Amino acid sequence: MHETEAGVLEEPILWISDTRPDAGLWGSLQALHGRTGLWPLLLGGSSYEPSSPWTTGQLDPGLIKSRPGDHDADVLLAGWWSVYTTVDEDDDLLSAPERLAVTAPFGNRWPGLAPAGTLQESPATRAAEFAEHLIADSWLTAPRLGLSASSRGADAPADLGWGGPLNYENDTAQFSTVLRSWEERFGARVVGLGPAELFLSVAAPPTDADHALRVAAEHFAFCPDNVWQSSTDTLIRYAESLTNRAWWSFWWD
Repeated sequence: MHETEAGVLEEPILWISDTRPDAGLWGSLQALHGRTGLWPLLLGGSSYEPSSPWTTGQLDPGLIKSRPGDHDADVLLAGWWSVYTTVDEDDDLLSAPERLAVTAPFGNRWPGLAPAGTLQESPATRAAEFAEHLIADSWLTAPRLGLSASSRGADAPADLGWGGPLNYENDTAQFSTVLRSWEERFGARVVGLGPAELFLSVAAPPTDADHALRVAAEHFAFCPDNVWQSSTDTLIRYAESLTNRAWWSFWWD
């Protein structure tokens, strides 16, 4: 059973280790996913939120009112883009030209989905490599291994009832829809989650500036804080960091 803020669920939604996982374990469990139906995740706190929703009853799949297959990634991203590029002259710290300069050269025009990338190695290999890096690094506080009963990694955030982007959208299935699209176009795999952080390996990243800029537009629509709350405070600067990058991370304020 799993205890949430809304009560006790009869079926478990997550199995989680007591300690930091050993090297190689994430990759081994990913390889078994087709047999077990369990997708491995590295789960931890962050410097902003040390407590972990996986251990404090804050996961609740009952709050997710749709499924990833109910939505279209292009429609979702276009809608979010429209919201985040709208200038509110009464409550915006930036002027209209300054606000639209953040998303130049597109301004408030949604450029559409970026073309698919070219695989540099197998998505499973890239994901296992990134998992080792994530365990060894300090991005997640006290990382533990979780197993989600998910048919694919992209669905795990929705299946768990994870609320990382809650300040923007409380239906995590919509984000999983986009993650499915990234799985298919960029060989992306969900490797880790923090309270409001998401970590993906990427086996087919953009390899030139124009492609990276189109991908950056998707990232901004998916998680505007990646641009708004970073030193790469314009889409063009942010895109420079995406060329040939083997992993993507997202953080919602």
